[in-house]
Amino acid sequence: MDPQHLKTSLGSGLLSFPVTPFGEDGQFNRSAYEDHVGWLSSYPAATLFAAGGTGEFFSLKPSEIPAIVAAAKAAAGEVPIVSGCGYGTEIAVEIAQSAEKAGADGILLIPHYLIDAPQDGLFAHIRRVCDSVGIGVMVYNRDNSILQPDTLARLCDVCPNLVGFKDGSGDIGLVRQITAKMGDRLMYLGGMPTAELFAEAYLGAGFTTYSSAVFNFVPGLAIEFYDALRGDNRARCEEILNGFFYPFMAIRDRSKGYAVSAIKAGVRLQGFDTGPVRPPLTDLTEEEMGMMADLIAPYKR
Repeated sequence: MDPQHLKTSLGSGLLSFPVTPFGEDGQFNRSAYEDHVGWLSSYPAATLFAAGGTGEFFSLKPSEIPAIVAAAKAAAGEVPIVSGCGYGTEIAVEIAQSAEKAGADGILLIPHYLIDAPQDGLFAHIRRVCDSVGIGVMVYNRDNSILQPDTLARLCDVCPNLVGFKDGSGDIGLVRQITAKMGDRLMYLGGMPTAELFAEAYLGAGFTTYSSAVFNFVPGLAIEFYDALRGDNRARCEEILNGFFYPFMAIRDRSKGYAVSAIKAGVRLQGFDTGPVRPPLTDLTEEEMGMMADLIAPYKR
């Protein structure tokens, strides 16, 4: 897909990150993945992100990512597929190129591994990845990879295939400065964990869409919330926040890593064979699975 076409697609609706299922042998379960992605693609998601954060990118071998991308492409029909990409520059370039070869329509560049870096280093890292592929690239602004407005502007000047900026920092002042400076040069994507909890604030900062993790297991509700948000139906947004998202947040916050584990639990409760999360994450306890089952009972497929 042409990078500008991907940019248009990103801004046309809700986004999501399918979980990555593992079989009894601990390896990628392609048939279960295609089953789940096929179900998700029957709902109006604008783009799906394969092997992203909710898809446990951090626990995948780079060699596993092309197969996951190819499976997503096979199952998603016309829905564009963006691949996760990250680690140090050399590994990130290899992942980006292998994902492009597998059919990815774009790359989400997840923060590099472990160490902080100066702005010039982030510039060089992102430029190398952008230059290594012909598909569209989005940067993910969070943790140890916080781009300043001038750095992002420099990247936009030299990387025509840089089409998106996803923020998971929660720094509304910074991201508003970026949207004011860059205007429509980029598509802006909300990327906080359980993004619906922050969607109204990000909408006011110029972010027209976000990635919904709960779309994995309650896609109809996720779309309803997105439509209410974009339609300025604040009363309905608050009903859904109080009835679903704040109770979900209470489960998610019971342990570190549950922002992913609870999503996978929800998908499992909807009848998909996801398998467990990989270490260093842990699965929900039986008690917590019961809490999740009660929460999603009204939305069972």
